[in-house]
Amino acid sequence: MGYSKGANPRVSVVLPCRNEASSIKPCILSVLAQEAPPAGFELIVADGMSDDGTRDILTQLTAELGERGTKHGGREPIIRVIDNPGKIVSAGLNAAIRAARGDIIIRMDAHTEYAPDYIARCVETLEQTGADNVGGPARTKADTRLQKAIAAAYHSPFSVGGARFHDPDYEGYVDTVTYGCWRRETFDKFGYFDEELVRNQDDEHNLRIIRGGGKIYQSPRIKSWYKPRSSLTALFKQYLQYGYWKVRVIQKHKLPASWRHLVPGAFVFTLMLLFLLSAFCFLLSGFRFHPSSPVSFCFLRSAFCFVFTLSSYLIAVLAASLITAAKTDWKLLPLLPFVFPCYHFGYGVGFLRGVLDFIILRRGGNRAFTALTR
Repeated sequence: MGYSKGANPRVSVVLPCRNEASSIKPCILSVLAQEAPPAGFELIVADGMSDDGTRDILTQLTAELGERGTKHGGREPIIRVIDNPGKIVSAGLNAAIRAARGDIIIRMDAHTEYAPDYIARCVETLEQTGADNVGGPARTKADTRLQKAIAAAYHSPFSVGGARFHDPDYEGYVDTVTYGCWRRETFDKFGYFDEELVRNQDDEHNLRIIRGGGKIYQSPRIKSWYKPRSSLTALFKQYLQYGYWKVRVIQKHKLPASWRHLVPGAFVFTLMLLFLLSAFCFLLSGFRFHPSSPVSFCFLRSAFCFVFTLSSYLIAVLAASLITAAKTDWKLLPLLPFVFPCYHFGYGVGFLRGVLDFIILRRGGNRAFTALTR
């Protein structure tokens, strides 16, 4: 027997989306194919004012499922579509959470495939551990060879600095997890997602939980597979935004959640500084070099440091590419040396721009870093 309008399902699944016409239907159907908890679950989709036909698909899909009376675990999940005028993930999540009726909130994403027992394992882990937020590790599922290379680099410590949620086998307490599953009172205690943040809103919320005395637990039994970006340009833009908004998170909390978040920005800044210093000394010398000239010595030393730093990085990229290809697929080796720099330079350049906007100029987010890349 399906839910009545006054029903109170134990679990509420919240799913923010915007302009997902190509993927929203299979996503919704995969969520509704989940093993339902005994008290059932509801699905709340927060649509960011889509203009590509996504809303029409959601309306039609909701009507079709209602007419068919599709049942899962003896109960019929309720699909509710609400507006997200803020158009960004954090605003959509907050709107959906406030509209939710369950006492357990589970976040899902339109670009991810979920194991049939994803909801059940989330609830089970939340109850067994007593953590404030639980989730699974970041797993990837790629179609093209480039996506496979991006996915392989995603799981490499060289790309992400050893973040545990990138390790599909790690189980235990972590600083963040993919998506999340919370008791409703967690949001009353630690607050909702920061709607200023276009990216990193989940990392910032998890940081708030940890610094507020809460715990976050990762279980490899909670399985989902994220589809990576399909081009190097899209990957670079994605990490450009991650780096940019990480500065706002650090500014808000005074300290970074991990020192690894500072490394890409420091690396790019060092390269820029050495290049500019060598160029300045070269111009100052008037294109003439004298062994005893301080200006010539400055140029030679800064140029050497620039070449040495960049060469060392390129050697590290090649080494990481060889190791990653050996662990995954040797066919990915020609692509990996181009993928790793997209992670590092995208994040690093974005981080430095964030320092300029948020710390030096003390202004809000730049429009180029505010619009979502997909």
